[in-house]
Amino acid sequence: MWDFNSNSFWDALLWGFFFFCWIAYIFIWVRCVFDMFADHTLGGFAKAIWAICFIFFGPITTLVYLIARGRSMQERAMKQAADVQRQQERYIKDVAASSSSPAAEIKHAKDLLDSGAITQSEFDALKAKAMA
Repeated sequence: MWDFNSNSFWDALLWGFFFFCWIAYIFIWVRCVFDMFADHTLGGFAKAIWAICFIFFGPITTLVYLIARGRSMQERAMKQAADVQRQQERYIKDVAASSSSPAAEIKHAKDLLDSGAITQSEFDALKAKAMA
C-alpha cells in the first residue's frame, strides 16, 4: 500500500530543492525584466533584443543580464529608493508645516465669521473640530 523505500525522502528533498530554485529563478527573471524596461539609458532596439532573449533563452539571458548590468541595476534601485525617501520627507515637512495650532485655526475661523464668509453654526463646527 505505502512504498517506503530509502529514496523517497531524498526524492522529496530533491524536488523541494528544484522547486525552490525554480521560484527563485522566476523572481530574478521578473526583476531583470522590470529593470530592463525601467532603464531610461537603454534604447528601444536594445530593449527589444533583451526582451526577445528573455522570452526565448530565459535562464541564460537572466544570468548574462545580471553579469552585464547587475551593478547598474543596483545603482538604479538605490537612486529610486533615495528619490522615494526624499519625496516622503518633503511630504512630511509639507504636512507638518501646514498644520497649525488650534488657537490659529480658531482665529482663522473667527476672521471668516467676522467677514461673513461663514455662519455662526459653521464657526462653532470649526471651533469644535480645532479643539478636538
